[in-house]
Amino acid sequence: MIKRHLPLSSCAAGLLAVLTGGSALAQAGPAPAVPPGLTVVATTHAQGAQIYECRAGADGRLSWAFREPVATLLEEGRTVGRHYAGPSWELADGGHTVVGRVAERLPGAGTGDIPWLRLEVTERRGAGHGRRLGPVTVILRVNTAGGVAEGPCPMAGAFRAVPYAADYVFLAPSGGG
Repeated sequence: MIKRHLPLSSCAAGLLAVLTGGSALAQAGPAPAVPPGLTVVATTHAQGAQIYECRAGADGRLSWAFREPVATLLEEGRTVGRHYAGPSWELADGGHTVVGRVAERLPGAGTGDIPWLRLEVTERRGAGHGRRLGPVTVILRVNTAGGVAEGPCPMAGAFRAVPYAADYVFLAPSGGG
């Protein structure tokens, strides 16, 4: 079950406070560090699932291992893109698809909530000069709800999709990069 998330306006306002030295987002919980000189390019809400696979560890015990996210990105209730393995984010504006890697991880608000993350963009795919994700260098995943695989793993190779929601905040260098 997905818990209620903070409204995007609260997330964006809080993040702007963090970027300008305030603490509004920190009041909702610890936030990933934001490098100086970045501005918000886009904030989307994701609804989807975290996909896990049952795998044997080095000790031979079965456990759920994260495989990939599958989510729809929304702005004001409208579908604007998708989030998938890589991790990758793609908006429907014909611009770049960006791929990131985790640079910082903080615990989610509850035990069943996936962590908040700061990701650095490591790759851009596609054309899209001048599109929104083109100049993005950092992505924050905040306001997470759900997404953690819990319980026993029945057999190697089994899959489990765990519903989740999160807000993704896309940041680019001030002045367009």
